[in-house]
Amino acid sequence: MKRSELESFIMETYDADEGYPWRKYPNYQVFRHWNNQKWFALIMDIPKNKLGLQGEELLDVVNFKCDPILIGSLREAPGFFPAYHMNKSNWITVALDGSVSDDKIKMLLDMSYQATAPKTKKRNVDNVNF
Repeated sequence: MKRSELESFIMETYDADEGYPWRKYPNYQVFRHWNNQKWFALIMDIPKNKLGLQGEELLDVVNFKCDPILIGSLREAPGFFPAYHMNKSNWITVALDGSVSDDKIKMLLDMSYQATAPKTKKRNVDNVNF
């Protein structure tokens, strides 16, 4: 999946706000929940060598919040990296160069969206009078 495809998919599928929070990095795009402003995706273009790859060409990537148990196994697959400038225990960086299937990117996006969604309050039914 290419960056532009992911951007369109996010805006068509999720109730999200987007923004470019850093003047120094005009291509770093954040997607947040509209109601709690928590990030669920951060799309960036970073030099390959920052990910341990050869070369200094820019590579489009996306950061997703992810289950720590899943992160370990994902990092062993092509196209997955320790989170760039995020908590490496809870976030993962995914290349947007075709090395990761669209279905897997969409699955991780949905997991990230759900993991950062506002928590619903549970009613204490023991104290409710009927």
